[in-house]
Amino acid sequence: MHAHEAGALHADGYRGPAWLRSPVDVNALVPSLWSHNVRRAGDGILTVAGLGADALAREVGTPAYVLDEDDFRSRAREFRDAYEAAFAPLAGADVYYAGKAFLCTEVARWVHQEGLHLDVCSGGELAVAVRAGLPGELVGVHGNNKSVAEIEAALRHGVGRVVVDSFDEIERVAQVAGRLGVVAPVLVRVTVGVEAHTHEFIATAHEDQKFGFSLSSGSAFEAARRIAGHGDTLRLLGLHSHIGSQIFDTSGFEVSARRVLGLHARVVRELGLDLPELDLGGGFGIAYTTEHRPLPPAELATGMATIVERECRAEGVPVPRISVEPGRAIAGPSTFTLYEVGTVKPVALDGGASRVYVSVDGGMSDNVRPALYDADFSCTLAGRTSEAPPVLARVVGKHCESGDIVVKDEFLPADVHPGDLIAVPGTGAYCRALSSQYNHTPRPPVVAVRDGQVRTIVRRETIDDLLALDV
Repeated sequence: MHAHEAGALHADGYRGPAWLRSPVDVNALVPSLWSHNVRRAGDGILTVAGLGADALAREVGTPAYVLDEDDFRSRAREFRDAYEAAFAPLAGADVYYAGKAFLCTEVARWVHQEGLHLDVCSGGELAVAVRAGLPGELVGVHGNNKSVAEIEAALRHGVGRVVVDSFDEIERVAQVAGRLGVVAPVLVRVTVGVEAHTHEFIATAHEDQKFGFSLSSGSAFEAARRIAGHGDTLRLLGLHSHIGSQIFDTSGFEVSARRVLGLHARVVRELGLDLPELDLGGGFGIAYTTEHRPLPPAELATGMATIVERECRAEGVPVPRISVEPGRAIAGPSTFTLYEVGTVKPVALDGGASRVYVSVDGGMSDNVRPALYDADFSCTLAGRTSEAPPVLARVVGKHCESGDIVVKDEFLPADVHPGDLIAVPGTGAYCRALSSQYNHTPRPPVVAVRDGQVRTIVRRETIDDLLALDV
């Protein structure tokens, strides 16, 4: 049987993806999709930390990213405590918050206050860390093409690690360090041939990418050898391996750890170097829809500790201090985006099916993930409850693109109408970070809610902001 040439969304009788079920109660919340302090009040209004969505809309407008501060902080602490406990019998562990998921000055302060380190990927992210007052030794710097200016800024701030990504960069970091009279602490990013996404991982032939030094070709070992030759300007702390995103178990880490620790042992034996650290990356998944079942941090940490200890014993090397880099798993569930409905349009599909297109006052400028990654999200009516039956809906944005979709498939009440509030959970990671001014649309604010109080931590852009750079 051939697929419909326009895709499954237009096939006969389409009723949404296989994992999506029509709800018994269209007003019910799925707790795994929301921050810990989100509830539905007796009048049906969605609340976060005691503050109603209707009050939020009146005070800060829509669209807006609504961040549950206690939820963010508690997830950061949960990762910190889980990895400290799991690796305490070994050499210990550090948790680096991956700032690329979402970063602003206030969030960087929270990260520091909760005992985490911070991973940054650009000069701009480093500037946020500096402005937030993070000590340099708690900051790690990533990126496959760091400029001389970015390297110099990092070394002047005294960062704890620079993850080098190419032979060119090894020389560049060494030159800058020499000019500044410092010894730069570096990790070698290793491509281990393991790719893990969602529920699957593949353990071969995934080295055709821009990041890292290939393990199988020998370039990763050669990178370590070259760094050893720059002993006056570079200090090799260890190796770094990142295998993917939206990972829900430790099977991919098991293969990756075995391979990278094999290289670790070879560097120790053949080059005579002490490698005190090993970074196993991030990519820990969250629940965007009912399809997803993420592991708690304690299970991830315990599983990874078992893997690392076993592989180090097999290689006959001491266990290094481990670091991991959760970003999405901390920021993602902490935030929902609040929109107002502008238009509602029923559309007939093939085979007698139908879908309701619900247009909101944001879109791909504040959440490009569905267009960029074909990502799935959920949503709910936020300003009231409804007795109407559920209908298959698609939440779309206001931009001039047919791919401007916020939520591809979800059941909403049949009486959804203009003026309703819609909340989309799980938007704390890679939504504001990837946002744009497409169609000259000002970007939404990020507002933090705690104990019934709201405060703006990233203000809403204005038309004046949009015009400010025009010459």
